[in-house]
Amino acid sequence: MENLKKAYRLKAESVIKQMSKRKIEGFYCDTQEEAVQKAMDLMKENCSVTWGGSVTVSDIGIKNRLTEKNLKIIDRDQFKGQDRINAMKEAFHADYYLTSANAITQDGMLVNIDGNGNRVAAMCFGPEYVIVIAGINKITKDVQCAIDRIRNSATAPNAIRLNLSTPCAQTGVCSDCLSDECICGQILVTRYNRFPGRIKVIIVGENLGY
Repeated sequence: MENLKKAYRLKAESVIKQMSKRKIEGFYCDTQEEAVQKAMDLMKENCSVTWGGSVTVSDIGIKNRLTEKNLKIIDRDQFKGQDRINAMKEAFHADYYLTSANAITQDGMLVNIDGNGNRVAAMCFGPEYVIVIAGINKITKDVQCAIDRIRNSATAPNAIRLNLSTPCAQTGVCSDCLSDECICGQILVTRYNRFPGRIKVIIVGENLGY
């Protein structure tokens, strides 16, 4: 296990070095508990915070700690219908946007696939800061491998989690569908950040999310 952890750290540090060339700030944490604390440390008090749909963000428990810093929480999850859409739009004005990445390439690019597009849109522009928390399992060789990983490892369980009727939710395999509930509507490759300091990525030495 010690050798595995060392390998995780070395891999993450290599990716973080590549991200720095793209003006994406990177950090490494051995555990999800350390990652949560790091994210908390990155946020200033009395600011606003929200999040995109993310199994990782939900599972690591960071939402339960946000009140520690007197943050204004924009919680789209408490709404339905139009109110939920309004909360998603309000997220673009937040100081901090918490999310994960579907994949991170070895040369430091973030790759994400979205259904509604609100998450990838917020990563591109809007919130003052984007804090990405991603497990070591999200690192892939290149963009094509990243897309393959997302479609083969993440799309089906996400569709099942959301109770959708997409083909992948029935078979467990991506069929490159065009169904009404398709969650692969937009593909975002973040290859460079024109606003240094805006995007911060915390890589965790654990398998997190899908």
